[in-house]
Amino acid sequence: MPITEFSSALNQVCSERGISPDSVLDAIKIAVIAAYKKDFPETASIDLTTEVDRESGETRIYKMLEDNTLQDITPPGFGRIAAQTAKQVILQKIREEEKDAVMEEYRKKIGSIVAGHIFRMERGTSIIDLGKAQGVLPQMEQIPQERYYINQRLKVLVKEISEGPKGEEIILSRSDPKFISELFALEVPEIPSNTVKIEAIAREAGSRTKMAVSSNSEKIDPVGSCVGQKGVRVTNVIAEIGDEKIDVIPFSSNKERFVAASLAPAKVKDVLLDIETKTATIEVGEDQLSLAIGRDGQNVRLAAKLTGWKIDIKGAHKKEEVAPKEKTKEKKVAKKKIAKKAKPAKKKPLKKKSIKTKPKAKE
Repeated sequence: MPITEFSSALNQVCSERGISPDSVLDAIKIAVIAAYKKDFPETASIDLTTEVDRESGETRIYKMLEDNTLQDITPPGFGRIAAQTAKQVILQKIREEEKDAVMEEYRKKIGSIVAGHIFRMERGTSIIDLGKAQGVLPQMEQIPQERYYINQRLKVLVKEISEGPKGEEIILSRSDPKFISELFALEVPEIPSNTVKIEAIAREAGSRTKMAVSSNSEKIDPVGSCVGQKGVRVTNVIAEIGDEKIDVIPFSSNKERFVAASLAPAKVKDVLLDIETKTATIEVGEDQLSLAIGRDGQNVRLAAKLTGWKIDIKGAHKKEEVAPKEKTKEKKVAKKKIAKKAKPAKKKPLKKKSIKTKPKAKE
């Protein structure tokens, strides 16, 4: 493009895109020297420098001499090459600056929920169109058993920005525990207002989540706030994640009480804490044992993650069986004593009966 067009384009682009003119000019200088050395291979090992006039856009190539003076070696017609190179650099710089700006925007969104739709799938990984950018939902960040399809709209958590094969990538997640807490923040206004706080969360995506909540006001029930009237709030969260079960429990600074509550829906009889090993020994009724442990140990496993304590559950039926056995022994001893005292009285009628039965047997 003509020099005047180059200068005009440079100033306009830098103004509209918020790009630094100096950074664009520096990139143009590097690209112009590379283009020159490509056209003149004999200068590949020579130290060259270039100047680009910001106002006119005129580009000159200089060679460094032994006496540290510069020699102008700009070939005739090089302005056209410089203009083409500058155009490519400006376009590339625009793309880079725009991507950097978008990435910076999504860096600020790490840990929050965004919405998008699936527009491509690659070997189990879903590529999500987020509007200004594309995000990657890897298989390990998906909810197990969830099935995805092209154009499906999804809510996802911005988990991190990481370096990928083609530069920086926005990594998304639906299996992260933070995804659940952010869904509740959208449904429960008391959470963003800091009236209700999510103290801890443990999750096995697609199956079950345990979430401990507290309130800074005695008038606010944190569990009730999260569940909602007739369960509408927690139902809306579950609708986003399928059939995953969610246990919302009250947080307590009292460790025994918190550990006991974490095993809900099971009812706990007693909690014994070992501070040194950070182990909690839990006693539950015989009818609550399987409920406390959960299917494949899931309930106790999530409770341990939620509280940070190792949990050992023991059924109270073992202790309950000890007392009845001792009472039975006492009853047996008492019966034997009674039998000994009553022995003489019992033998007389037995002898009479035996006498009567013998004659009948002979006849």
